[in-house]
Amino acid sequence: RVGAQTSKLLTASTPGSFSPDIVFFMNNQRQQKPTLTGQRFKTRKRDEKERFDPSQFQESIVQGLNETGTDLEAVAKFLDASGAKLNYRRYAESLFDILVAGGMLAPGGTLSDDMTCTDVCLFKAQEDMETMQAYAQVFNKLIRRYKYLEKGFEEEIKKLLLFLKGFTESERNKLAMLTGILLANGNLSASILSSLFNENLVKEGVSACFAVKLFKSWLSEKDINSVAASLRKVGMDNRLMELFPANKRSCEHFSKYFTDAGLKELSDFVRNQQSIGARKELQKELEEQMSRGDPLKDIIVYTQEEIKRNNISEQMMIGLIWSSVMSAVEWNKKEELVTEQAIKHLKQYSLLLKAFTSQGHSELTLLLKIQEYCYDNIHFMKAFQKIVVLLYKADVLSEEVILKWYNDAHLAKGKSVFLQQMKKFVEWLKNAEEESESEEEEAD
Repeated sequence: RVGAQTSKLLTASTPGSFSPDIVFFMNNQRQQKPTLTGQRFKTRKRDEKERFDPSQFQESIVQGLNETGTDLEAVAKFLDASGAKLNYRRYAESLFDILVAGGMLAPGGTLSDDMTCTDVCLFKAQEDMETMQAYAQVFNKLIRRYKYLEKGFEEEIKKLLLFLKGFTESERNKLAMLTGILLANGNLSASILSSLFNENLVKEGVSACFAVKLFKSWLSEKDINSVAASLRKVGMDNRLMELFPANKRSCEHFSKYFTDAGLKELSDFVRNQQSIGARKELQKELEEQMSRGDPLKDIIVYTQEEIKRNNISEQMMIGLIWSSVMSAVEWNKKEELVTEQAIKHLKQYSLLLKAFTSQGHSELTLLLKIQEYCYDNIHFMKAFQKIVVLLYKADVLSEEVILKWYNDAHLAKGKSVFLQQMKKFVEWLKNAEEESESEEEEAD
């Protein structure tokens, strides 16, 4: 019937246009939408949104913990079983608040007054390493069982560190000891330490005091090399100075504070990191001076001042200078051309190299650096002998050091290639030495 009506209207209209009746009819047709009546579809259970109710979750956890008492084995079993019934994923923050402080924490670190709490928690436990290790095992088992809690736990620790001012000294100590153990066990990333750089915590000395307890706990479980590796992994190795206010942020202050607290290992590590940082900055500055074409005299004076200021040995310095010299130019990719380029470039800086090879150890260090560089940069493999001869003629390397290197002090890297290259020159040196000795005997 509708089709017939439409056909009639279309027939009545002129070609290329629609009559008002047709337009009205078509609009009316679009507005009429089919409706479903009778059957109602039920929302799938998985699509239903659960109401966020941390108070009910807290009551369940607190009740269970109170029933287990202080037996931490029973606590671990209760938490393991409860994960199947309670929504740990949704209430992770509440769960960790309860396990640490006994109840949910309000902003600032105080317990919420309107909710029931438990004494079966970290803050109510005894303040000793044995108890803290037992609590660490509770967290370890929980996170291993429910892997999705790992990220939430790290966020919880970061939050707790920001709340340190709201805790008692004893509570801070327990949290520091636990955190140190968890860092040692790999349950936490050292990135959580970033919370300790909070301006207010640093200003009042809370961060440094907490860090002492934390690192003592960590170093009781792992050695300084392991601690250093964890810090480096997340870029915390160069940030520990930030535990102090800007006016006390010096290597000397850090070293004294932590050494007096019984953490000389940590002090030495930070001092070494500062030295590495200073050396990197020095090398960068040397490269810039060379790129600008600064006079050698000025570069030498600057380098001598930096040696005194940063207490850098000549052996260490000659290695930095060599790296800077070789980084100051873009090398030709063709092996037959790079040797000529290297000789020309090193001639220019021979006086700089000579100024910092006043000792035999420094000369040998330089020679080993040259060997290593030529091995690591394949285009320089054939340039080694020519570089050594150049520096010998420029009084940078002595024949004693070259002979020592040839006989027993060389590196394994490219050993056979470089020794073969140096064979004729070494023979010449030995003959020259013998001739010199015979001339001295004749003179006597």
